[in-house]
Amino acid sequence: MTAQGIRTLLGSVRYEVLPARSTEEKVLAHVPRDVVVTVTASPVKGLEPTLDLTARLAAHGYRVVPHVPARLLRDEVHLKEVADRLREAGVDDVFVPAGDADPPAGGYDGALPVLRALSELGRPFPHVGITGYPESHPLIHDDITIQSMWDKREHATYIVSNLCFDPRTLGEWIARIRRRDVTLPVYVGVAGPVQRAKLLAMATKIGVGESTRFLTKHASWFLRLAAPGGHSPQRLLERCEDALTTPSAGVAGLHLFTFNQIAETEAWRRALLERDGD
Repeated sequence: MTAQGIRTLLGSVRYEVLPARSTEEKVLAHVPRDVVVTVTASPVKGLEPTLDLTARLAAHGYRVVPHVPARLLRDEVHLKEVADRLREAGVDDVFVPAGDADPPAGGYDGALPVLRALSELGRPFPHVGITGYPESHPLIHDDITIQSMWDKREHATYIVSNLCFDPRTLGEWIARIRRRDVTLPVYVGVAGPVQRAKLLAMATKIGVGESTRFLTKHASWFLRLAAPGGHSPQRLLERCEDALTTPSAGVAGLHLFTFNQIAETEAWRRALLERDGD
């Protein structure tokens, strides 16, 4: 990848973190204020840890994007309460996936009804993200996921792609959604420099039920990440250079899945920026 290409991508990153006990401390210690932090939500623990960490990080001066999964919302009253709380914390950007809660907490089983409800509330957030699936969703056909992005486009302002480990698949997916006239900017989801032992430890710490759910839904992710030498974010970016940097791709930056290896992710990013700045 050209120095300028990688610098542009690494200069526009979002760090996805899990709302664990030590997350705030790690972010404060290692993440510059110009890096956007996104906070996941757990189907086991609910929205409260996400909302709490979001408010605390926002108070420290970070631009924070909470995940607000549709299936964790009870109803429109709950959605309005969440929106009001986030706006009071200074949040101007939310990410709205369907979520993994099964059964749902209320009447929302997908993201589109929540996006419509937010529009009916007067669009309280100027920036709203939705999910894209470069690799096939385990339960949904590819054509349906792309159609879903088309249906959501009038309520959203950007797409975050789910994890993808195959450069060709990623490039073809970006080209495919553009052919379908989905023009929203894309943040490309990339796993950070995950250390195998720490990933295995995290999988056990997030809770037996939740860990099992995660591994069942994302077994291929885990195998790729946990295998010795199985994933190199730098190698993936280098192989995707043309697909990610051509203007027609509309790639706005990278969404880095840190798996709470926050110090390691920022050290990796900083090393590449300094290397390519020489």
